[in-house]
Amino acid sequence: MYYAIISEDVEESLELRKGARAAHLERLETLKAEGRVLVAGPHPAIDSDDPGPAGFTGSLIIAEFPSLEDARAWAEADPYVTAGVYRSVTVKPFKKVLP
Repeated sequence: MYYAIISEDVEESLELRKGARAAHLERLETLKAEGRVLVAGPHPAIDSDDPGPAGFTGSLIIAEFPSLEDARAWAEADPYVTAGVYRSVTVKPFKKVLP
């Protein structure tokens, strides 16, 4: 089943993000190689693909996991969590309807 991992950043998270980005993306690339990622990406703080110093306000990952517990465990081990980028992380089941 798919699970949505919805994360909200702490204020002024850009430098923290930069420090943990490579490790964060490496984990996502592993899921992608396994064919488990539906979509993943950050929420820009402003209406722009490249928000520059405004940074980001959070992230959304929708990926396939065997269970809610597995999705939560994966999310809790995210390098952005351990680096203090996220102030909150919500994990919940997701049902793809379209396309």
